[in-house]
Amino acid sequence: MSEMKTKSAGADGDFVRPVLVPPGGEKKVLLHSCCAPCSGEVMEAMLASGIDYTIFFYNPNIHPEREYLLRKEENVRFAEQHNVPFVDADYDKDNWFARAKGMEWEPERGARCTMCFDMRFERTALYAHEHGFPVITSSLGISRWKNMAQINDCGRRAAQKYDGVTYWEYNWRKGGGAQRMIEISKREQFYQQEYCGCVYSLRDTNQHRRNTGRAPIAIGTQFYGRTSPESES
Repeated sequence: MSEMKTKSAGADGDFVRPVLVPPGGEKKVLLHSCCAPCSGEVMEAMLASGIDYTIFFYNPNIHPEREYLLRKEENVRFAEQHNVPFVDADYDKDNWFARAKGMEWEPERGARCTMCFDMRFERTALYAHEHGFPVITSSLGISRWKNMAQINDCGRRAAQKYDGVTYWEYNWRKGGGAQRMIEISKREQFYQQEYCGCVYSLRDTNQHRRNTGRAPIAIGTQFYGRTSPESES
């Protein structure tokens, strides 16, 4: 793999980035984004490699709606800053709740999360199929809170339904990617969510906080570089 020099986000010096090559040498990618903090490094990495990509924001799991809008608006802001096309997909939360029925008490990384990843990747793959994107990928896997194997299984399963659509299984955490995610988030002062996104994650996170003597989550109050709680991104 060849290399190129590019400025490290939030650092004084330069670091060497690998030139990313999507599957099949394709240059057009549909990037499913869950939020600005997770997608910031992924976006800058693909831009540095000259990849023509579009952001697909489909996250009906995020609740309440105020939290959903905060996360989306931050993602829109960063996309516009880099002139990256942004597809704002449906917020069909009723569909998400219907699919989550019976899994309300599943643990994090359990069956409910698999359903959630499947739902988001299915819509991403469908959009890619209908709009001529040969490759899909997601920023979900860069978070240390997520099970990368679980995410990749869901991505591959969704892409396999369509001829001509491939899931790009790339470890965005490696090579310092996870740290640059934090650096970019601080540089941009992104909104810092404190739970995964769904109402059940919010419930369980607040229960953990109560058990440890901490105040419940206050939506819309924490921002990277301005405040520093424990991040759930």
